Amino acid sequence: MIVKRYLADNMNEAMMKIRYDLGSQAIIISQRKIKKPGFFGIFSKKVIEVTAALESENKLQEEVKTPVIEKENSDQILEQIKKISEEIKDLKEVKEEDKTKTKTEVLLQNSDMNEKTVKKVVARIKSNKEKISDIDKARSAIENLVPKYKDSDCSRIVLVGPTGVGKTTTIAKLAGRMAIQEKKRVGLITIDTYRIGAVEQLKTYADIIKIPFQVVFNLNDMDKALDKLKDCDAILVDTTGRNSKNLMQLSELRSYIDKVNTDNINLVISATTKNKDINAIISGYKVLNYKNIIITKLDETTTYGSLLNVVDNSRKPINYVTTGQIVPDDILRISAKDIANLILGVDKI
Repeated sequence: MIVKRYLADNMNEAMMKIRYDLGSQAIIISQRKIKKPGFFGIFSKKVIEVTAALESENKLQEEVKTPVIEKENSDQILEQIKKISEEIKDLKEVKEEDKTKTKTEVLLQNSDMNEKTVKKVVARIKSNKEKISDIDKARSAIENLVPKYKDSDCSRIVLVGPTGVGKTTTIAKLAGRMAIQEKKRVGLITIDTYRIGAVEQLKTYADIIKIPFQVVFNLNDMDKALDKLKDCDAILVDTTGRNSKNLMQLSELRSYIDKVNTDNINLVISATTKNKDINAIISGYKVLNYKNIIITKLDETTTYGSLLNVVDNSRKPINYVTTGQIVPDDILRISAKDIANLILGVDKI
């Protein structure tokens, strides 16, 4: 049996390659969407990988000369034929479904935007009667789905979110931005005493930019820390990463946040977080009454549909995004227009 793998932009192109190479007797074994292989493939669009097979001429001749097939082998062949038939049926369904999708819809799906949000954008594109391109309609739809950021209490800022999203690095960037660029008196508080090295990391940075730093181990410590930093223009509070499904841990965290007495509570989510996990984080952290979103690690992804997934599911505005590890430079504000251009491939980080 001859088995070969083909890469193509669509099924029509793949079928043409297969027929030209293996002939009309070839059968499709499998198909899937993948990124193009190789270093530059990480920046490319997805292609279809199709695996096809053809019985060799010698094998076909042997089967003609041997009409009697053992029952066990016959059953196996029948099961294989049934499986291949089902895969061909699935391929046809995928092909028919792709025919009904516009290029803009495919672009949105390839940006890692979830199905629900894609449908919202597409519905707005179809309802837009302006005489402009579908891409411009998509840009308008995305911008309208992004909640507008409203100024919050900047004298006390709290960052919450799961472990590993970059809360500590982000709060260091904010502290540097306020202290160095905006010339504010900034104080740092951390209650992240569980993670090894977290306190030392933030204390080292506080020493470098010469701002006061307090470590909180219990609720009484929080009152004392806030009192010591009362003369600061801004107090930034770093919190312990919590599992969004652990309500007891989140309730404990809320008791500390309530002491801070601010509405500037920011949920930090990484741009590399999977869509299903994004939904769980957004839902679980609602008990903390976060007002804004901070998206980190935009430099670690090549698709930006998750930006719209986050704001559409949470209905909260994006306060900041981070674009690298350099403190304090790699943090910035981002507009609805910027988000649309990233998703549609007009801009890149």
